[in-house]
Amino acid sequence: MTIVTKTALPTNSREASADLRRHRPAEVTYIDGATALAPRHDPLSEGDGSELTLPELDAVLDRHAKTYWLYMRPEGCPSFTFGLVRDVKAAIDHLGHLFANSFEAPARYMVMASRMPGIFNLGGDLRNFANLIRSKDGAMLTKYGRACTEAQYERSIKMNLPIISISLVQGDALGGGFECALADDLIVAEKSAKFGLPECLFSLFPGMGALSFLTRKIGAAQAEKMVFSGKIYTATEMHEMGVVDVLAEDGMGDQKVYDFIEKNERSFASRRAVYAARQVVNPITRAELDRIVDLWVDAALSLGPTDLRIMERLASAQDRRWAGVSQAAAR
Repeated sequence: MTIVTKTALPTNSREASADLRRHRPAEVTYIDGATALAPRHDPLSEGDGSELTLPELDAVLDRHAKTYWLYMRPEGCPSFTFGLVRDVKAAIDHLGHLFANSFEAPARYMVMASRMPGIFNLGGDLRNFANLIRSKDGAMLTKYGRACTEAQYERSIKMNLPIISISLVQGDALGGGFECALADDLIVAEKSAKFGLPECLFSLFPGMGALSFLTRKIGAAQAEKMVFSGKIYTATEMHEMGVVDVLAEDGMGDQKVYDFIEKNERSFASRRAVYAARQVVNPITRAELDRIVDLWVDAALSLGPTDLRIMERLASAQDRRWAGVSQAAAR
Protein backbone atom coordinates (compact mmCIF):
# COMPACT_ATOMS: atom_id res chain seq x y z
CA MET A 1 0.00 0.00 0.00
CA THR A 2 1.17 3.48 -0.83
CA ILE A 3 -0.27 6.67 0.52
CA VAL A 4 -1.27 8.73 -2.51
CA THR A 5 -1.01 12.48 -2.12
CA LYS A 6 -2.63 14.98 -4.42
CA THR A 7 -2.39 18.66 -5.19
CA ALA A 8 -3.52 21.29 -2.71
CA LEU A 9 -6.90 23.02 -2.87
CA PRO A 10 -7.14 25.89 -5.38
CA THR A 11 -6.68 29.30 -3.82
CA ASN A 12 -10.02 30.60 -5.09
CA SER A 13 -12.73 29.40 -2.66
CA ARG A 14 -15.45 29.04 -5.32
CA GLU A 15 -13.09 27.05 -7.51
CA ALA A 16 -12.11 24.95 -4.49
CA SER A 17 -15.74 24.17 -3.68
CA ALA A 18 -16.50 23.13 -7.25
CA ASP A 19 -13.38 21.00 -7.38
CA LEU A 20 -14.30 19.27 -4.12
CA ARG A 21 -17.77 18.48 -5.45
CA ARG A 22 -16.30 16.88 -8.58
CA HIS A 23 -13.50 15.03 -6.85
CA ARG A 24 -13.72 11.36 -5.94
CA PRO A 25 -10.90 8.93 -5.07
CA ALA A 26 -10.54 7.90 -8.71
CA GLU A 27 -7.17 6.26 -8.06
CA VAL A 28 -8.97 3.28 -6.57
CA THR A 29 -9.38 0.48 -9.11
CA TYR A 30 -10.34 -3.18 -8.91
CA ILE A 31 -7.97 -5.82 -10.24
CA ASP A 32 -9.00 -9.49 -10.27
CA GLY A 33 -11.54 -8.84 -7.53
CA ALA A 34 -9.02 -7.17 -5.25
CA THR A 35 -8.79 -3.49 -4.48
CA ALA A 36 -5.63 -1.61 -5.33
CA LEU A 37 -4.38 1.89 -5.98
CA ALA A 38 -3.81 2.66 -9.63
CA PRO A 39 -0.30 3.86 -10.47
CA ARG A 40 -0.05 7.63 -10.48
CA HIS A 41 2.96 9.87 -10.73
CA ASP A 42 2.84 12.52 -8.04
CA PRO A 43 5.97 14.44 -7.07
CA LEU A 44 4.47 15.27 -3.69
CA SER A 45 4.83 11.62 -2.67
CA GLU A 46 8.46 11.30 -3.69
CA GLY A 47 11.03 11.42 -0.94
CA ASP A 48 8.91 13.30 1.59
CA GLY A 49 8.05 10.40 3.88
CA SER A 50 4.47 10.16 2.63
CA GLU A 51 4.78 6.57 1.46
CA LEU A 52 3.84 3.78 3.82
CA THR A 53 3.46 0.05 3.28
CA LEU A 54 0.86 -1.71 5.41
CA PRO A 55 -0.23 -5.33 4.86
CA GLU A 56 -3.87 -4.96 6.03
CA LEU A 57 -4.74 -1.30 5.46
CA ASP A 58 -4.79 1.17 2.57
CA ALA A 59 -4.22 4.82 3.43
CA VAL A 60 -4.99 7.60 0.96
CA LEU A 61 -4.23 11.24 1.68
CA ASP A 62 -6.65 13.25 -0.45
CA ARG A 63 -5.22 16.76 -0.53
CA HIS A 64 -8.17 18.08 -2.55
CA ALA A 65 -10.60 17.36 0.28
CA LYS A 66 -7.94 17.48 3.00
CA THR A 67 -9.05 14.01 4.02
CA TYR A 68 -7.01 11.04 5.19
CA TRP A 69 -8.81 7.82 4.24
CA LEU A 70 -8.06 4.54 6.00
CA TYR A 71 -9.45 1.48 4.20
CA MET A 72 -9.42 -1.76 6.16
CA ARG A 73 -8.59 -4.93 4.19
CA PRO A 74 -7.47 -7.57 6.73
CA GLU A 75 -5.84 -10.73 5.49
CA GLY A 76 -8.34 -13.56 5.69
CA CYS A 77 -11.59 -13.10 7.59
CA PRO A 78 -12.47 -9.38 7.97
CA SER A 79 -12.01 -9.16 11.73
CA PHE A 80 -9.71 -7.15 13.97
CA THR A 81 -6.60 -9.26 13.83
CA PHE A 82 -3.36 -8.28 15.54
CA GLY A 83 -2.11 -7.26 12.12
CA LEU A 84 -5.00 -4.92 11.36
CA VAL A 85 -4.79 -3.30 14.80
CA ARG A 86 -1.04 -2.79 14.24
CA ASP A 87 -1.65 -1.22 10.85
CA VAL A 88 -4.34 1.17 12.13
CA LYS A 89 -1.93 2.41 14.78
CA ALA A 90 0.87 2.77 12.22
CA ALA A 91 -1.38 4.75 9.89
CA ILE A 92 -2.55 7.23 12.52
CA ASP A 93 1.04 7.64 13.71
CA HIS A 94 1.96 8.44 10.12
CA LEU A 95 -0.68 11.16 10.01
CA GLY A 96 0.98 12.70 13.05
CA HIS A 97 4.28 12.56 11.16
CA LEU A 98 2.70 14.38 8.19
CA PHE A 99 1.42 17.14 10.49
CA ALA A 100 4.80 17.48 12.17
CA ASN A 101 6.53 17.89 8.82
CA SER A 102 4.08 20.21 7.04
CA PHE A 103 3.85 24.00 7.02
CA GLU A 104 0.06 23.75 6.94
CA ALA A 105 -2.35 21.03 8.11
CA PRO A 106 -2.23 18.22 5.52
CA ALA A 107 -5.72 17.03 6.51
CA ARG A 108 -8.85 18.21 8.26
CA TYR A 109 -10.66 14.88 8.28
CA MET A 110 -9.75 11.26 8.91
CA VAL A 111 -12.17 8.64 7.56
CA MET A 112 -12.21 4.97 8.53
CA ALA A 113 -13.74 2.80 5.81
CA SER A 114 -13.49 -0.69 4.34
CA ARG A 115 -12.39 -2.23 1.07
CA MET A 116 -14.64 -5.28 1.67
CA PRO A 117 -17.99 -5.24 -0.16
CA GLY A 118 -20.86 -5.45 2.32
CA ILE A 119 -18.57 -5.63 5.33
CA PHE A 120 -17.12 -2.86 7.48
CA ASN A 121 -15.64 -5.25 10.02
CA LEU A 122 -17.06 -8.37 11.69
CA GLY A 123 -15.33 -7.83 15.03
CA GLY A 124 -12.82 -9.69 17.13
CA ASP A 125 -10.65 -12.59 16.01
CA LEU A 126 -12.97 -15.18 17.57
CA ARG A 127 -11.08 -18.32 16.61
CA ASN A 128 -7.89 -16.89 18.08
CA PHE A 129 -9.81 -15.84 21.21
CA ALA A 130 -11.12 -19.38 21.70
CA ASN A 131 -7.62 -20.86 21.36
CA LEU A 132 -6.15 -18.37 23.86
CA ILE A 133 -8.97 -18.97 26.33
CA ARG A 134 -8.53 -22.75 26.15
CA SER A 135 -4.82 -22.37 26.83
CA LYS A 136 -5.56 -19.87 29.66
CA ASP A 137 -3.28 -17.33 27.98
CA GLY A 138 -4.47 -14.23 29.78
CA ALA A 139 -1.26 -12.39 28.95
CA MET A 140 -1.87 -12.64 25.20
CA LEU A 141 -5.55 -11.70 25.56
CA THR A 142 -4.46 -8.66 27.54
CA LYS A 143 -1.84 -7.78 24.91
CA TYR A 144 -4.50 -7.94 22.21
CA GLY A 145 -7.00 -5.89 24.21
CA ARG A 146 -4.44 -3.22 25.09
CA ALA A 147 -3.35 -2.96 21.46
CA CYS A 148 -6.98 -2.32 20.52
CA THR A 149 -7.57 0.25 23.24
CA GLU A 150 -4.34 2.06 22.37
CA ALA A 151 -5.58 2.59 18.82
CA GLN A 152 -9.12 3.33 20.02
CA TYR A 153 -7.94 5.93 22.50
CA GLU A 154 -5.65 7.67 20.03
CA ARG A 155 -8.45 7.82 17.48
CA SER A 156 -10.93 9.09 20.07
CA ILE A 157 -8.69 12.03 20.98
CA LYS A 158 -7.67 12.50 17.31
CA MET A 159 -4.01 12.02 18.27
CA ASN A 160 -4.31 15.60 19.60
CA LEU A 161 -4.41 16.81 16.01
CA PRO A 162 -6.81 19.49 14.66
CA ILE A 163 -8.98 17.04 12.73
CA ILE A 164 -12.51 15.61 12.68
CA SER A 165 -12.83 11.83 12.45
CA ILE A 166 -15.53 9.93 10.57
CA SER A 167 -16.39 6.26 10.17
CA LEU A 168 -18.01 5.37 6.85
CA VAL A 169 -19.94 2.14 7.41
CA GLN A 170 -20.90 0.32 4.21
CA GLY A 171 -22.00 -3.13 5.32
CA ASP A 172 -21.87 -4.99 8.62
CA ALA A 173 -20.19 -3.45 11.65
CA LEU A 174 -20.35 -6.08 14.38
CA GLY A 175 -18.61 -6.42 17.74
CA GLY A 176 -15.19 -4.82 17.48
CA GLY A 177 -16.16 -3.38 14.08
CA PHE A 178 -18.97 -1.43 15.73
CA GLU A 179 -16.63 -0.40 18.55
CA CYS A 180 -14.16 0.89 15.98
CA ALA A 181 -16.80 3.15 14.40
CA LEU A 182 -17.90 4.46 17.80
CA ALA A 183 -14.46 5.94 18.49
CA ASP A 184 -14.92 8.55 15.76
CA ASP A 185 -16.68 11.92 15.99
CA LEU A 186 -19.27 10.97 13.39
CA ILE A 187 -20.69 7.82 11.82
CA VAL A 188 -21.92 7.95 8.23
CA ALA A 189 -23.75 4.74 7.33
CA GLU A 190 -25.41 3.43 4.19
CA LYS A 191 -28.97 2.26 4.77
CA SER A 192 -28.16 -1.43 4.27
CA ALA A 193 -25.48 -1.35 6.98
CA LYS A 194 -26.00 -3.46 10.09
CA PHE A 195 -24.72 -2.86 13.61
CA GLY A 196 -24.56 -5.17 16.61
CA LEU A 197 -22.71 -6.41 19.67
CA PRO A 198 -23.11 -10.21 19.67
CA GLU A 199 -20.65 -10.98 22.49
CA CYS A 200 -23.44 -11.85 24.95
CA LEU A 201 -24.26 -14.88 22.79
CA PHE A 202 -21.15 -16.55 24.22
CA SER A 203 -21.37 -14.97 27.70
CA LEU A 204 -18.85 -12.21 27.01
CA PHE A 205 -19.18 -8.46 26.54
CA PRO A 206 -17.59 -5.93 24.15
CA GLY A 207 -14.36 -4.94 25.88
CA MET A 208 -12.71 -2.44 23.52
CA GLY A 209 -14.72 0.71 24.05
CA ALA A 210 -18.38 0.01 23.22
CA LEU A 211 -19.72 0.76 26.71
CA SER A 212 -17.53 3.84 27.10
CA PHE A 213 -18.51 5.39 23.78
CA LEU A 214 -22.16 4.32 23.76
CA THR A 215 -22.78 5.46 27.33
CA ARG A 216 -21.57 8.94 26.45
CA LYS A 217 -23.62 8.99 23.27
CA ILE A 218 -26.98 7.46 24.24
CA GLY A 219 -26.81 6.95 28.02
CA ALA A 220 -25.89 4.01 30.24
CA ALA A 221 -29.31 2.33 30.28
CA GLN A 222 -29.64 2.25 26.48
CA ALA A 223 -26.01 1.21 26.05
CA GLU A 224 -26.38 -1.72 28.44
CA LYS A 225 -29.66 -2.74 26.83
CA MET A 226 -27.89 -2.91 23.47
CA VAL A 227 -25.02 -4.96 24.92
CA PHE A 228 -27.30 -7.45 26.71
CA SER A 229 -29.67 -7.90 23.76
CA GLY A 230 -27.14 -9.10 21.18
CA LYS A 231 -29.57 -7.64 18.64
CA ILE A 232 -28.57 -6.65 15.12
CA TYR A 233 -29.74 -3.12 14.33
CA THR A 234 -30.30 -1.47 10.98
CA ALA A 235 -28.59 1.80 10.09
CA THR A 236 -31.98 3.52 10.22
CA GLU A 237 -32.59 2.27 13.77
CA MET A 238 -29.12 3.44 14.79
CA HIS A 239 -29.84 6.84 13.24
CA GLU A 240 -33.10 7.15 15.15
CA MET A 241 -31.25 6.31 18.39
CA GLY A 242 -28.58 8.94 17.68
CA VAL A 243 -25.72 6.50 17.16
CA VAL A 244 -25.46 7.02 13.40
CA ASP A 245 -25.14 10.70 12.55
CA VAL A 246 -25.67 10.67 8.77
CA LEU A 247 -27.63 8.19 6.64
CA ALA A 248 -26.71 7.56 3.02
CA GLU A 249 -28.37 5.64 0.23
CA ASP A 250 -26.62 2.41 -0.66
CA GLY A 251 -23.61 3.03 -2.85
CA MET A 252 -23.57 6.74 -1.95
CA GLY A 253 -21.56 6.64 1.28
CA ASP A 254 -18.39 8.13 -0.19
CA GLN A 255 -20.47 10.87 -1.85
CA LYS A 256 -22.17 11.61 1.47
CA VAL A 257 -18.81 12.04 3.20
CA TYR A 258 -17.64 14.48 0.54
CA ASP A 259 -20.97 16.32 0.67
CA PHE A 260 -20.62 16.66 4.44
CA ILE A 261 -17.10 18.04 4.10
CA GLU A 262 -18.17 20.55 1.45
CA LYS A 263 -21.30 21.63 3.31
CA ASN A 264 -19.42 22.19 6.55
CA GLU A 265 -16.25 23.71 5.11
CA ARG A 266 -16.86 27.12 6.69
CA SER A 267 -17.88 25.70 10.07
CA PHE A 268 -14.96 23.27 10.37
CA ALA A 269 -13.26 25.15 13.24
CA SER A 270 -16.40 25.36 15.38
CA ARG A 271 -17.34 21.74 14.73
CA ARG A 272 -13.88 20.52 15.61
CA ALA A 273 -13.98 22.57 18.81
CA VAL A 274 -17.35 21.13 19.81
CA TYR A 275 -16.19 17.56 19.20
CA ALA A 276 -13.00 18.25 21.17
CA ALA A 277 -15.12 19.71 23.98
CA ARG A 278 -16.88 16.37 24.35
CA GLN A 279 -13.63 14.97 25.64
CA VAL A 280 -13.39 17.82 28.15
CA VAL A 281 -16.99 17.54 29.35
CA ASN A 282 -17.01 13.75 29.63
CA PRO A 283 -13.49 12.47 29.00
CA ILE A 284 -12.63 8.95 27.94
CA THR A 285 -9.27 8.03 29.40
CA ARG A 286 -6.79 5.37 28.45
CA ALA A 287 -6.97 4.08 32.03
CA GLU A 288 -10.74 3.56 31.69
CA LEU A 289 -10.36 1.60 28.48
CA ASP A 290 -7.52 -0.51 29.85
CA ARG A 291 -9.43 -1.32 33.05
CA ILE A 292 -12.36 -2.55 30.95
CA VAL A 293 -9.93 -4.75 29.01
CA ASP A 294 -8.87 -6.30 32.32
CA LEU A 295 -12.52 -7.06 33.11
CA TRP A 296 -12.96 -8.49 29.61
CA VAL A 297 -9.96 -10.80 30.03
CA ASP A 298 -11.22 -12.04 33.39
CA ALA A 299 -14.64 -12.74 31.88
CA ALA A 300 -13.10 -14.47 28.85
CA LEU A 301 -10.98 -16.80 30.98
CA SER A 302 -14.10 -17.89 32.88
CA LEU A 303 -15.92 -19.09 29.75
CA GLY A 304 -16.83 -22.76 29.67
CA PRO A 305 -16.80 -25.33 26.83
CA THR A 306 -20.32 -24.47 25.64
CA ASP A 307 -19.52 -20.78 25.28
CA LEU A 308 -16.31 -21.58 23.41
CA ARG A 309 -18.20 -23.82 21.00
CA ILE A 310 -20.65 -21.00 20.32
CA MET A 311 -17.73 -18.63 19.76
CA GLU A 312 -16.21 -21.05 17.26
CA ARG A 313 -19.55 -21.47 15.45
CA LEU A 314 -19.71 -17.69 15.06
CA ALA A 315 -16.12 -17.73 13.80
CA SER A 316 -17.14 -20.32 11.21
CA ALA A 317 -20.08 -18.11 10.21
CA GLN A 318 -17.62 -15.23 9.74
CA ASP A 319 -15.46 -17.47 7.55
CA ARG A 320 -18.45 -18.47 5.40
CA ARG A 321 -19.51 -14.86 5.03
CA TRP A 322 -16.00 -13.87 3.98
CA ALA A 323 -15.76 -16.78 1.53
CA GLY A 324 -19.02 -15.65 -0.11
CA VAL A 325 -17.82 -12.07 -0.40
CA SER A 326 -14.46 -13.18 -1.81
CA GLN A 327 -16.08 -15.44 -4.41
CA ALA A 328 -18.50 -12.71 -5.49
CA ALA A 329 -15.65 -10.20 -5.84
CA ALA A 330 -13.63 -12.65 -7.94
CA ARG A 331 -16.39 -13.06 -10.57
